[in-house]
Amino acid sequence: MSDVDRIDPTGLFREVYRMDDATPEVCRTIFFSWAVGHRDMTEATEDIDLLLATYAADAPDHPMTKVLEEAKSGATPPRGRRGGAMGRRN
Repeated sequence: MSDVDRIDPTGLFREVYRMDDATPEVCRTIFFSWAVGHRDMTEATEDIDLLLATYAADAPDHPMTKVLEEAKSGATPPRGRRGGAMGRRN
């Protein structure tokens, strides 16, 4: 088993990089689902580096590359409009 297979056993990252129509939202959802399973953030950072090294060189403009780079830098996505009761608070 390769290191990429160890950190992405279901192949979600591989498959999302194959999608021509992957949106940033889909990529964030996949990333957050994956990240929730990590207990050690140091290990997660190393795994993000491996994912970037494996996939980003061939797809620098892919939304998943942007999501992984944001996660590595600690950036958070811009907040959108809040709906419901939270959106009506003063």
